[in-house]
Amino acid sequence: MKLILEEFSPDSNSSFRIMQNPRLSQIFYWHFHPEIELVYIEGTDGTRHVGEHISRYRYNDLVLIGSNIPHLNFDYMVKTEDYEKVVLQLSPSFLGNGLSQTPELKGIAELFERSQYGIAFGENVKLALAERMKNIRTIPPFEQLLEVLSIFQLLANTTEYELLHEKSVENQYNKKDQERIKRLYQFIDENYQRKIELNEVAEMTNLSEAAFCRYFKRMTRLTFIEFLNHYRVNQAKNLLLLDKNVTETCFDCGFESMSYFNRTFKKVTGVNPLAFKKHYF
Repeated sequence: MKLILEEFSPDSNSSFRIMQNPRLSQIFYWHFHPEIELVYIEGTDGTRHVGEHISRYRYNDLVLIGSNIPHLNFDYMVKTEDYEKVVLQLSPSFLGNGLSQTPELKGIAELFERSQYGIAFGENVKLALAERMKNIRTIPPFEQLLEVLSIFQLLANTTEYELLHEKSVENQYNKKDQERIKRLYQFIDENYQRKIELNEVAEMTNLSEAAFCRYFKRMTRLTFIEFLNHYRVNQAKNLLLLDKNVTETCFDCGFESMSYFNRTFKKVTGVNPLAFKKHYF
């Protein structure tokens, strides 16, 4: 699992960046960036993986992701190419002091603070903003700015949303930590199908096993085993959605017994693997 610091470059003549239909379905793009990101996706089912939160969305999703929260591309392993995706990225300070000092923008400033929890919006909000998100690139720069502010004002005023974390996800990655976590995630991505010993990952960070466990928990808010299980379950969900059977999926994702796989899968997702698969087939 490669954790990537995404470089931000605003659109020409703009203080933000809008990406229309970036196609990343075959890439596991686990990344973070200082910019706040609003993602709209329509026409497919997929995985919503933001920070520690992992869930499934059906047909469409609208999520606001705060600064430096690691997240997965929302179209990873989707089963169709016929979908719409719009990504809006902007710096938390894109209006300078105007955001905090302008009374009319108070709601948006508070929305940006809540974005550190990760926010998923409800059906009525998605319906109201679907066409506006898909058409935003077609309007001139000044009108784009007004439209962006209008969209965020709507999101600031709605009560139809879910916070994805109980606590705000803080920026916890300095440059040294970024490189260290990136190596660990890459190692997990390349080795999750086999048994991974704790001493292997501890040696990668030049820490004792006990110190590594404390470090990893501080960085990810999960124990290493919890994180590894979350990753393996996420991979298992993708295999099940490709119609692999439960037994094959269990061992392909690094679990050593069916009982442990079933128990872990249910703990992470709320249902056992067979029930998850039957829901989609």
